[in-house]
Amino acid sequence: MKNPEILELSDKELNARIKEERTMLTKLIFGHAVSPIENPNKIKMSKKLIARLLTEHKKRVLANVHN
Repeated sequence: MKNPEILELSDKELNARIKEERTMLTKLIFGHAVSPIENPNKIKMSKKLIARLLTEHKKRVLANVHN
């Protein structure tokens, strides 16, 4: 998911996506602990996506507070 796609999400969709991605990250980490996954960079990419989603969420919250 690229930044323009993140900007198009509504607040409700953004929160749902954050929750979904955190669940997927947890599953990836536990799956990797049990047996190594084929591409361990998926964990890093998932963390970065969550960070981008959280950044957009924080930006929207701050914009609403200042208005």
